[in-house]
Amino acid sequence: MLPYLLVLATTCVTTLATPSSWSPDVQQLFGDSMKWLDMNYDSNEGYLYDLNTQEALRHETRSSAWYALGLLARNENSDVAEAEKIIGNVIGGQFKNTTQQWYGTYQKYPEEPEVGSPLYSAKIYNSWDPNWRGFVGTTFIIILEEYSELLSADTQKLILDSLVHTAIGDSYRNGGQNGDNLYPSYSNPAIMRAFVSGWVGRKTYDQNMTSAGEAYANEIIALFNKTNTLSEFNSATYTGVSVFGLTLWSTYLPEDSAMSQMGPVMLQKTWDSLSQLWHPTMKNLAGPWDRTYGYDMNRYVSIMALWFWAYLGKNASSLISQPHLMSHSPDYAWGPLVAVLADTQAKHLPDNFFDQFKKFDKEHTFTAQAYYPPYDLDTRNITTWMSEKLTIGGMSFNQTVVGGPAGTTNPVVVQWITDDEVAFLTLRPSEKALRTEVSPGKVVLSYPSGNADSKFQLIATTFKGRKTLAGIKHMQGISMTPSGNINMAYVTKFAGSNGGELSPSNTFEYWSFTWSMPAGFTGVPQLTLEFEVS
Repeated sequence: MLPYLLVLATTCVTTLATPSSWSPDVQQLFGDSMKWLDMNYDSNEGYLYDLNTQEALRHETRSSAWYALGLLARNENSDVAEAEKIIGNVIGGQFKNTTQQWYGTYQKYPEEPEVGSPLYSAKIYNSWDPNWRGFVGTTFIIILEEYSELLSADTQKLILDSLVHTAIGDSYRNGGQNGDNLYPSYSNPAIMRAFVSGWVGRKTYDQNMTSAGEAYANEIIALFNKTNTLSEFNSATYTGVSVFGLTLWSTYLPEDSAMSQMGPVMLQKTWDSLSQLWHPTMKNLAGPWDRTYGYDMNRYVSIMALWFWAYLGKNASSLISQPHLMSHSPDYAWGPLVAVLADTQAKHLPDNFFDQFKKFDKEHTFTAQAYYPPYDLDTRNITTWMSEKLTIGGMSFNQTVVGGPAGTTNPVVVQWITDDEVAFLTLRPSEKALRTEVSPGKVVLSYPSGNADSKFQLIATTFKGRKTLAGIKHMQGISMTPSGNINMAYVTKFAGSNGGELSPSNTFEYWSFTWSMPAGFTGVPQLTLEFEVS
């Protein structure tokens, strides 16, 4: 490993990415998120406590690695020593048995039983997570690139050795085999996999590893070039991870890398789409959403919200003053990563690029396509109409599974402003194929393969000013008129934390309105919804 250490000193940046050099908003993001992480750090164990707060004081690996990066960036008092302690612990918990499918990834928490033991079976995305190779591995690369001079030679070697395990272990992954779903279309971990392989291969002079990373990147690039969009399209959480990965492509690889060449292009086009979908007044990305952990960004932490904090300021993002109180709050631990890379990412975008995100300009319609093989049988078509107080987004698709690859697709999303809150209405997927037609104030939904058993289930927001609904006419701030060949008598249910016939979704309570088809129906089921904001 000695040759690597010599190369490291000459190829990594020579100036530390220090908070004092960052923009004020980035400094605030970094300072606030680190203050919260400091409160959750167990110095005796060298790990963060699990940020879910309901884990009986167990610890957690992935966020601890992110915190180590933040400690090195801050570099005050004992920060470096604590960071090295954490790094040693995280790597000590890496799986290093090359015969196991989970080789190269990291244990989820240090108290965890042995994965694959008789009473603790190896279950992908449960007892072990293959994506943690990428989440931790990319963090370690940033640490070596930005802060290697703060680390001992032993720690640098430890990190690189760990990254070799990570890169090789990720090469075990093949979508559709052994329960794994990593295809080049699974954008966020695919981008990280290609980067880690390409970077580690170059640092260790492993041409096969380098070539593997480049080859995988070219598959991702070819897929992107079909539609100029990420396959994993418009996710407030995972688009945030993907632009993180594309920033790594654009920053830490040499000019002869396909990732270095195409990273800035893909980054620009992805942000261009975001600029058309971001609603500054609602502080939300308009739908449709491929994957989501909530229905109103003002109430849950998303990684895109952290990027918006860095570029627009905290008050203009969707985050409240204390983000750790919001749903999905563990993603607030992304703060140090976003802060370290924010100004770097901005350099890959035009000057004053983020000015367009600050104020709603005018009513407009955005159209795009996306393609996620093997789950998409055809290219998905996306149309989003946006006005000052109402947005309607719809997606047409023909897929192999209901609900999309991750089961969390929201193919039709309506949002509007009522009083001091953002309300939502979204279609709960129930069919493998959907056609949508979006126009100002209107959306038409149809099921090409539907039949008499088809249903249209819409889930709607709860309202501060109207706690109890009896039907769609009681929705606050909007008038919705349904029509079509559906049975006009619909069923209303409530999903509550403490009652109701249904359970909350992504911690959001909601009202459910379901239309069925008339008895003996034949033809294509269709529901038309027309909206008027009051």
